[in-house]
Amino acid sequence: GPLAGFLTGLERCETPFLVTVPCDTPLLPLDLVPRLAQALEAEDADIAMAAAPEVDQNGQLQMRNQPVFCLLRVELLESLIQFTQDGGRKIDAWTALHKTVVVPFNLQDDDPQAFCNANTLAELRQLENT
Repeated sequence: GPLAGFLTGLERCETPFLVTVPCDTPLLPLDLVPRLAQALEAEDADIAMAAAPEVDQNGQLQMRNQPVFCLLRVELLESLIQFTQDGGRKIDAWTALHKTVVVPFNLQDDDPQAFCNANTLAELRQLENT
């Protein structure tokens, strides 16, 4: 699952911070990391997580957390290992244990498609053409 990749990244990480992004989001914002880092430092948080506007079932635009896009302190590794050893699976249940700051990517220049997954070639082409 996603947590396994997360742990491997944390164990190999040689900097005090680790950024996670899924490999299937070609349009992710180039300023993702500085914006997450700025928010994390400003709030003295352990985890900075991106949020992006998303259309819900009623066609309303809602901010939705994107927990797979996050910047976190490497010293959280032990906590994460403990969490998974205790049978924890859901990443948001783990992030809830730590001070998390949510960074909205809804500025005028932000691409609303930035966090869209391209899981198929057709979706990728569609994203490339927008």
